[in-house]
Amino acid sequence: MPLTVLVDYDSGNLHSAEKAFQRMAAEVDGGDILVSSRPEDVARADRIVLPGDGAFPACRRALGSYGGLFEAISDGVAQGKPFLGICVGMQMLATWGREYEDTPGFDWIGGEVQRITPADPALKVPHMGWNDLILDRPHPVLAGISTGDHAYFVHSYQFRVADPAHLLAHVDYGGAITAIIGRDTILGTQFHPEKSQAMGLRLIGNFLRWAP
Repeated sequence: MPLTVLVDYDSGNLHSAEKAFQRMAAEVDGGDILVSSRPEDVARADRIVLPGDGAFPACRRALGSYGGLFEAISDGVAQGKPFLGICVGMQMLATWGREYEDTPGFDWIGGEVQRITPADPALKVPHMGWNDLILDRPHPVLAGISTGDHAYFVHSYQFRVADPAHLLAHVDYGGAITAIIGRDTILGTQFHPEKSQAMGLRLIGNFLRWAP
């Protein structure tokens, strides 16, 4: 049975994500779901999911504090294992995070994480709640998902990609806000798919069946 590991590095409550992945794994015959902070579990995973809640620098330090964990994730991605970053787990794919202090990211997808600055000053930051996806390019994990489908966001900073080819979807919030990025076997969502109802569950199911 294929194994998907949700990486636990004390950066957010993984309960709802675990339940959503377990539900969709049962529906699509997606294998086993494991929440773990053990590098050896990540090393044997067939798919890797990196969630993250909070500030970019704190999440980056927390991940680095688990000896060998980031290295196991990086090795898995280098081997071509499907990878999904969620929220700050997606932001850390960037070259740099500019939240509070300049923090190096993984540099797996070029770009910077910068504060959201809506053109309309009446729009509040954080960008919080439901917004409509606008799909920019097709991807297997977006099968059955359309422009106008709703996603749930909670964030004050956004990923600005260096290469537009890596932008898979965005939303409008006083300007374009990155929603989904990807290249090769790497995918990231700024929104929380586990909280995005039917669309989010479909994306999770697609990820569990994705065989790039």
